[in-house]
Amino acid sequence: MTASGHPSNQLLQMLGVADFELLRPHLVTVEMVRESVLAEAGAALRHVYFPHGGSVSITVGLSEGQMIEVAMLGRDGAVGGGAALADGIAPTDAAVLFPGTASVLEIAAFRAVAAASAQFRGLMIRHEQVLLAHAQQSVLCNTVHPVEARLARWLLRARDLSDSKFLPLTQETLAQMMGVRRNAISLVANALQRAGIIHYTRGQIEIVDERALETRSCDCYAAVKGCHARLLGAPR
Repeated sequence: MTASGHPSNQLLQMLGVADFELLRPHLVTVEMVRESVLAEAGAALRHVYFPHGGSVSITVGLSEGQMIEVAMLGRDGAVGGGAALADGIAPTDAAVLFPGTASVLEIAAFRAVAAASAQFRGLMIRHEQVLLAHAQQSVLCNTVHPVEARLARWLLRARDLSDSKFLPLTQETLAQMMGVRRNAISLVANALQRAGIIHYTRGQIEIVDERALETRSCDCYAAVKGCHARLLGAPR
């Protein structure tokens, strides 16, 4: 909780006192356990999640079992808000990547508050625009940028959400999120480690030189941050 009594999710912090009081009675704090599924593509949503920490991976998949991440959300976002305002059917999968806590709202209560509060409704619409920008930028990035730039961008985003230079990740998870072969991640990670930019041990990546990692990243990282700042204010 912040000094204002709002949970530490940045969307909830942006609400005025009266609008937040409409939400408060319906909010329940839960633990987001790593790899737990918060939404499944094509299934009816039951809840909307407002993470306080940790991160949630938004992915799309093929029937053959392949998948790729299109966005990563944390305390600067909400999981399921756009679908809750529409038909209530999740368009993508959402699973916890880094554990944390979240404020959870049942979909019926979410819709009731959205109908009663223009501020809350507008905030969620702007958030969906930011989420769309994440997805569009990911498509562009995955199409035209080399793996090193994509990996640097992904690690910077994960760092921003976790507030830590230490990221509990395997190369297999990274390859799956980025839609590339594991050996491609291994080659790039080894090169970044030799350059003193990251330090990799089994199951954990440490960002050693953040400034150097930013120089290895593509423009997509700054582009999405700029969109977020324009629509929702600079992430804190």
